[in-house]
Amino acid sequence: MSVHGLTGYAGAVGTSIRSDQRSYFIQCNTDTMKLYDMIMHVMVDKGIINRPPNINAPNQVDFVSKQSFLTGWFGDRRPLDAIEVSGIYFNMQKTIAKIVLEIGFSQVAQSTEIRDYFKRGEKICDRQHDTLYGILNESNLPAPRKWETEVTNSTIPPFSDKLMLFHIVTLVTTASGYYGAAFAISQRRDLGLKYELLIADITRYAEDGANLLIKNGWMEQPPMFDDREKLAKQ
Repeated sequence: MSVHGLTGYAGAVGTSIRSDQRSYFIQCNTDTMKLYDMIMHVMVDKGIINRPPNINAPNQVDFVSKQSFLTGWFGDRRPLDAIEVSGIYFNMQKTIAKIVLEIGFSQVAQSTEIRDYFKRGEKICDRQHDTLYGILNESNLPAPRKWETEVTNSTIPPFSDKLMLFHIVTLVTTASGYYGAAFAISQRRDLGLKYELLIADITRYAEDGANLLIKNGWMEQPPMFDDREKLAKQ
């Protein structure tokens, strides 16, 4: 969630014009960076951080000389580059976080409909994890560990269905954006196609979650601009 905060507050700074708003979001971003740094220190000290694959440092600067660098649908695929692995690994870690949350939330949700939604999301995220794992495995690279065994057997809800659903919808909605960012930096064509399928899959699931929020009267509507067509008919 602190990673989402860093992204969201940085975007808010870049889209704010009023000086008091910019100051506020800059302070929020500063506080979130400190929080993220604290979390990372704790995870490293406890030895529970998932470290991305090591890469051998190049001895010289290389330039792409053949169009085959971009291929990936047919024939031999080149190994993944460092930028592509960073996108895959980061998205895998986010997917793993969604899996454990959906497992835990499905155990404690009071509404059968919302419980089924969480269980469906766990299956979708598990499938997406396998897709990303297959890409790393093909290049003989390790994947981050999964955390399902850390979920307890409690069935007592610590949060309301409303809050749990909001968290899951927020996570899966932002996931499509992070997939898109990884898509943009991937130069192997087969990776682009896989990201397109992942985005389509998670976007449908996020829309169903938004419909559940609307159905239960839990989605707050943001301020709307005037409907000029409607005003012109009055």
